[in-house]
Amino acid sequence: MVKELKNPCHQIEKAREDLIQELSQNMHLYGISESVGRLYGTVLFAHEPVTLDEMSQSLGMSKTSMSTGMRVLSEANMVEKAWKKGVRKDLYQPVDDWYKSFSTTFVKRWKVSVVNNLQAVHEMRDALLDIEQHQELNATEYTAVKADLHTLEQAEKYYNWLSEVTELFESGQIFELIPKK
Repeated sequence: MVKELKNPCHQIEKAREDLIQELSQNMHLYGISESVGRLYGTVLFAHEPVTLDEMSQSLGMSKTSMSTGMRVLSEANMVEKAWKKGVRKDLYQPVDDWYKSFSTTFVKRWKVSVVNNLQAVHEMRDALLDIEQHQELNATEYTAVKADLHTLEQAEKYYNWLSEVTELFESGQIFELIPKK
């Protein structure tokens, strides 16, 4: 049986599509939708700046959706506008520093999470301390309050640590500890 020869261009395109599909499915980690992830993959593998019109033909998305998606990707430091002599339309290209993209996106999400979770920890702690001070508790209730306060203390330590980790990313000091490759 003769092995069928495949067109290398089709194989390259298939390999790109497979990776773009995987990237887009995992963009939720960045708080980015799958369709915007596909948009990013298209820009990433264009290997030269592209216009919204070019991406629209490739993806079948409306220019409005793509414009919104490019704004999301730009805010995440994943794409940037480019300039090319003689081209009047906006051109987009991927940002070369993937580490900065990661840092920007995750720091923003971690900070929100840390603030919200610390607030919830403090509110629960205040409620438990109020219960402990103003209500008569039996032994079981007292033990439950003390156990919960201990858990909250551990949670607060963790969220304070996570805040320090985000500061390492935000300041760029993380790259002194773990250099970029």
